Amino acid sequence: MKNLTACKSLFTFDKSGSFTQMYIKCNISLLWLVLLLLAGTANGQITKIMGTVTDAVTSEPIPFANVYFKGTTIGVTSGFDGSFSIETKHPTDTLVASVIGYNTQYKPVFKNRFQEIQFNLDSKNIDLPEVVILAGENPAEILLRKIIANKDSNSSKEFDAYQYEVYNKMEVDANNITDKFRERRILRPFKFIFDYVDTSTVNGKTYLPIFLSESLSDYYFRKDPPATKEVIKAAKVSGIENESVLQFLGNMFQQYNIYDNYITIFQKNFISPIADFGLNHYKYYLVDSANIGNKWCYKLMFKPRRKQELTFTGHLWINDTTYAVKSFEMRIAEDANLNYVNDLVLSQEFDLINGKYWMVTKDKGVGDFNALEDNDKVLGFFGTKTTTYRNFIFNKLKDKKFYSLPTDVIVSEKAYNKEEDFWDERRHEPLSKNEKTIYHMVDTLKNLPAFKTWLDIVETVITGYYERDKFEFGPYASILSFNAIEGTRIRLGGRTTAAFNENLRLQGHVAYGTLDQKFKYGIGFLFLPNKNPRRAFSGNYRYDIEQLGNSPNALRDDFLFAALFRRNPADKLSLTSEFKFDYEHEWFNGFSSTVKSMYKEIIPVGEAKIEIRNGGGEVSTKDRIITTEVGFGSRFAFNEKFLMGDFDRISVGTKYPIFTVDYTYGIPGLLGGEYEYHKLQLGFKHWFNVFHLGWSKYMVQTGKIWGTLPFPLLHLHPGNETFLFDEYSFNLMNYFEFISDEYVSVYYTHHFDGYFLNKIPLMRKLKWREVGFVKGVIGTLSDENKQYNQLPDNSHTLERPYVEAGVGIENIFKIIRVDGIWRLSHLDKDNVNKFAVFLSLYFQF
Repeated sequence: MKNLTACKSLFTFDKSGSFTQMYIKCNISLLWLVLLLLAGTANGQITKIMGTVTDAVTSEPIPFANVYFKGTTIGVTSGFDGSFSIETKHPTDTLVASVIGYNTQYKPVFKNRFQEIQFNLDSKNIDLPEVVILAGENPAEILLRKIIANKDSNSSKEFDAYQYEVYNKMEVDANNITDKFRERRILRPFKFIFDYVDTSTVNGKTYLPIFLSESLSDYYFRKDPPATKEVIKAAKVSGIENESVLQFLGNMFQQYNIYDNYITIFQKNFISPIADFGLNHYKYYLVDSANIGNKWCYKLMFKPRRKQELTFTGHLWINDTTYAVKSFEMRIAEDANLNYVNDLVLSQEFDLINGKYWMVTKDKGVGDFNALEDNDKVLGFFGTKTTTYRNFIFNKLKDKKFYSLPTDVIVSEKAYNKEEDFWDERRHEPLSKNEKTIYHMVDTLKNLPAFKTWLDIVETVITGYYERDKFEFGPYASILSFNAIEGTRIRLGGRTTAAFNENLRLQGHVAYGTLDQKFKYGIGFLFLPNKNPRRAFSGNYRYDIEQLGNSPNALRDDFLFAALFRRNPADKLSLTSEFKFDYEHEWFNGFSSTVKSMYKEIIPVGEAKIEIRNGGGEVSTKDRIITTEVGFGSRFAFNEKFLMGDFDRISVGTKYPIFTVDYTYGIPGLLGGEYEYHKLQLGFKHWFNVFHLGWSKYMVQTGKIWGTLPFPLLHLHPGNETFLFDEYSFNLMNYFEFISDEYVSVYYTHHFDGYFLNKIPLMRKLKWREVGFVKGVIGTLSDENKQYNQLPDNSHTLERPYVEAGVGIENIFKIIRVDGIWRLSHLDKDNVNKFAVFLSLYFQF
């Protein structure tokens, strides 16, 4: 695939908060197109059974019933709602349900297929002697206290280093397939795919496997100084070959610890069932004991105490001597305030390695995702990730140079080229019959002309570009736009694809305004001699309209619908002529530097003017500003991960703070540059979960400019003259309203994730979520720059802080956020809004 094909780890997502940033992109176009072209009926090779155990008279569910195959130890315990599911390759012909106080019941089983079995148990007539019940502590809570007391010894790993082999398997399956959908005309060329449909024991939905990936890797850990490395030595991915995909199929991108108080899923803090304060959030039941892997264990079941908290329901098996977790299976609470998630089941198995260390040997997650939860008529998908671990080696350090390699995940040169004999020998567990056919099915689909046509359509919608082999046209949302300077703006552009050159991308555009009757244009290149670690040369020339003082997150000036959301006319634009050349060098994962150079002319248009005072105080008007500058910047984000396309990459975040530093020097006399100056800017931002109360983010930025400059070259604090919320700008500040050469800005926001609204019965079903923020900036303008500049009438200095604050509701229809924002200072200025309501699209789980 030529588009951005990186596949993010199944349960890890970034706190983006942006219309353009929803990072659940698994081979974007291929995967979603297959999801649109599916249907089926049920079959399978593994015996899969779902059902419930109920009272024959009252029809009430019977929890904690033992359900097992007769004559075997293969079985489960029914849940709190009486439900159960079993999946095995070794069934017998009879399934048994038994529980104290009821007659045992037997049901026939049809092997190697999916079926539903309902047990309706008759109660026994048992005469019990009189029993005196004395008050005492719940034995389940006694066991929980012992688990908590032994957490440190069971979860700590007292060694200097360890390594193991990891086998990862990820599968994506389409579900909610209806007969009506199957009969659509567009599906007729793809009827052969319906032979691969199966049924899930997670919720009984039929599904069609459409994506499968496997990887085999060696994982290394060093304690001091901390370091991790993963070497992917073999990989298979249905339909694509992309190194970034392989990195995200490894072991390093989805790790959680059941012993932690919080388990982070979708970047939300779920409360662990064995959290130190677990009794405040869960009810516990001691229901069984058994010999599990030669270890006698107790079965502890748990469920949430309250509705719509980020909790789980499930069970744990606990070793009777060490009180370590031997295994667990748990699913998110049915009413948890999550978007797009019908169900999510997590399970892990632990073994005692070398008689000392309880290590995870199997890790599995199954998610059921849908745009509309609990709607079985809308196409959705399952995501399943299975990871197994073996060949543990402790306290064997590698050479220091190995840990100092610039990337944490290394893909071996021949990882893609392993023969099937290699996989048959080295897989930790064999593929099922349906899994084996996925590779063939996807390859066959890709070669069908009808599929390629639909693939082109989906790629165009998702990427914003229409691809034709070596060139792609776009972005199509900027072909037509409107502003006060150009009137109607028509733009045509595009860029080359990896089919033209895998390391070089060329791009360009031409635009014309019907009001100013001027052509604008641009041309550029991006050359990547190395993609991981990233080495990038880029350059471009641009002669076009630009909004000075925009935030980096602002809506494109030439976006088709931008005019619909403006608070003020777009009449503060400038015409710029700009040459830029940059070189980006990634030193190691999470740390990169950029060397920059730029020549720029800023030309006022419309009624805008650039006025300066000479030594005698007389005011003169400049028809343009010319500057030549060089710069250096660095960005440090420890353990940051990226999704990598053919040329672009997108950060999927890090749980650690991100630091940035940028320095610029203006060179007088070089290429006509008129000014000498120094600019320094430092930035710091971080997001973090706040227990189970939601999550916060803060950003701090400070900067200083040395030199006497016209105001467009000073720091124009980013304003926003639209009704679209922009996290990186001051939303009630106008463009050019405040100008500084020394400043500090602070932003803090907290997302409560429905913490309060979930407690209001009438609001709970809406799953709306509260958010609040405050943002401020203070700055100064030197006397030299005050005397040199005749500032525009609407521009001011910032000796008094500018502050705005807002509250909002997000998750309206899952994607809409509405903020009410108050301007708290500088209310005496002309043409300002003291309060306004802002809209934004906000994709999050």
